[in-house]
Amino acid sequence: MNDMFERTRLLIGCEGLNKIKQATVVVIGVGGVGSICVESLARSGVGKIIVVDGDTIDITNLNRQLQTTENNIGKSKAHEMVKHIKSISNNIDIEYYDIFFDKDHFEIFEKVDFVVDAIDTLSSKLDLIEICLEKKIPFISSMGMGNRLDPSLVHQTTLDKTEYDPLAKVLRKMARDKKIDLKKINVIFSNERPITQNKVLNKDGETRKERIPPASMFLVPPAAGLLAASICIRYLIQADKKASNKS
Repeated sequence: MNDMFERTRLLIGCEGLNKIKQATVVVIGVGGVGSICVESLARSGVGKIIVVDGDTIDITNLNRQLQTTENNIGKSKAHEMVKHIKSISNNIDIEYYDIFFDKDHFEIFEKVDFVVDAIDTLSSKLDLIEICLEKKIPFISSMGMGNRLDPSLVHQTTLDKTEYDPLAKVLRKMARDKKIDLKKINVIFSNERPITQNKVLNKDGETRKERIPPASMFLVPPAAGLLAASICIRYLIQADKKASNKS
């Protein structure tokens, strides 16, 4: 049969594709990492995708966030992500929450098969991790991808094994303070040492160091987004086998 998933079916088989089509995946944060992940999941055939992000598009997002253009600056990142995915195929089931995630948003996690954490805010990131662990929802959490140039150094590991990542370092401490086992937190991180940001001129001609937000390009965040989608898809395909091995 000729459809948009013909080549996918050749790779993972009808059974694998059917498992993906029956799944619901939540992606929280649709910036440089999350936007790439969402498109990969959509083109892979995930049955239902839920995107969560309360931010709006800024001109500085155009260098790395998939759904952004000069024509949608100021609009909702989550809504524009849905529009972008619907432009691929109107048959893709995708919905959005135009909110900043926090621990009160339990309703998002009803009948969810996998969660992708692409949140920038550490407190919200830890809230999400706690909810996933408590509800036993499989998840992958992206660490810091800014200030880096080499996508080949992006890997999957657990939080206790991360290095050269300031965000992960703070998250480790926060998790330890809450007595969370770091080995249970699956993450994507880069072991590239962060690059020192360039000095820039301010409007008065004085040099200053731009420390916040991190410097970034369309290089490393997309690699993390694709890896997150791959981890999710491989989990969904193998989920039944993992369950049977535990019984």
